[in-house]
Amino acid sequence: MDLTARIRRRQRSGNDSRLVLDHDAISPVAHLGEPTGRGSVLERLLDYVDPVFDGELPPNAYVWGPPGTGKSAVVTALFARLGRLHSPSRSVIHTSTRGGTGATPDLVYVDARHASSDFGLYRTVLDAVLDESVPEHGVGTDALRARLTEYLAPYERRVLIAVDHVGERGARPLSEIVAAFADDESLSWLVVGRPSPSTLPDSVRPPEHIEVPAYRDLALVDVLTARASEGMARQAVEHEQLRRLASWADGNAHDALCALFVAADEAVAEGSTRLRERDLRTGMNAVPRPSVSLGRVFALPDNRQRVLRRLIDVDVEQRSSVDAAADAVVASPDIDLSAGTVKRLLYEIANDGIAERVASDRTSESVGRPPSRLEPRFPTAVFRRLYDLSNA
Repeated sequence: MDLTARIRRRQRSGNDSRLVLDHDAISPVAHLGEPTGRGSVLERLLDYVDPVFDGELPPNAYVWGPPGTGKSAVVTALFARLGRLHSPSRSVIHTSTRGGTGATPDLVYVDARHASSDFGLYRTVLDAVLDESVPEHGVGTDALRARLTEYLAPYERRVLIAVDHVGERGARPLSEIVAAFADDESLSWLVVGRPSPSTLPDSVRPPEHIEVPAYRDLALVDVLTARASEGMARQAVEHEQLRRLASWADGNAHDALCALFVAADEAVAEGSTRLRERDLRTGMNAVPRPSVSLGRVFALPDNRQRVLRRLIDVDVEQRSSVDAAADAVVASPDIDLSAGTVKRLLYEIANDGIAERVASDRTSESVGRPPSRLEPRFPTAVFRRLYDLSNA
């Protein structure tokens, strides 16, 4: 955190008795403009994009590392900052120059969890580089691909595209990204994924590989300190508590931030102005291990998010089977879906790994296959709070 941010925090918290000042600052799904503890990775990425400063494209590349290491944070921060430098009049994150002269490549960020088809991929890229609106309906994939070619070729324009979350459950595999952008020298792609490049087929493995390793404990403490300094009151959390969180999280910033978020909310609910040991324990116990990323949960369509929000408030007894859970969810006045539709969505959520189907205890009278209940595999307390804040 820079000096200006430190001074502002002192100014705003001097007469404020709240423990949490800014939920976004401690949210595991929010990325800060200046990622903490990732200087060496940013330097490697800057080395990679160096040709952009001379109006050239770098080769295709693969950024990789385990969950919760800040891959998305560093890539989005870099693309956002470069976009602002290349187009000072624009402050929109994840896009860059529109309708430029071609002297500097356009920089485009794509979340593969949202662009789940070639149509979505091309539309996201075009929407970032064109002034005109790009239709969502009434146009085919081939037409969008032709429009992208038309934008690039005649004017020697170039585009560097970062495609995030490639290969994760519910997102597109690397092979489809490679095929979508094949045989086009006017663009390069930077793909962000989890597996080691050694596991990728030779046919799709790019020449450049940039690893983002798990956080060391001290670096993760710095991340938590920076977030707490931005989002919580002074002296609300002790350094030793953050050290314990970092050690428990085993290099995963997502899980550490989830535990901190829950601990802070627990302390607030009980009127405390400081985190207590029992708040910390509650926070850690609220995070499944391994945990599904909340970014993935919030990337789901709105109807699935609404169903999940109601599901986590359903009593355990009412979740004894998928049928029972669907009936309980439909009973909510906020749900305007049929029981059959909710049941289908619940099965799809389970098949995607966001919830797990666990066999219910069989009674002595029961016959056949026992029913299965749904157990969420993500931090439900954080999802509930963030969902309610965004839909208030």
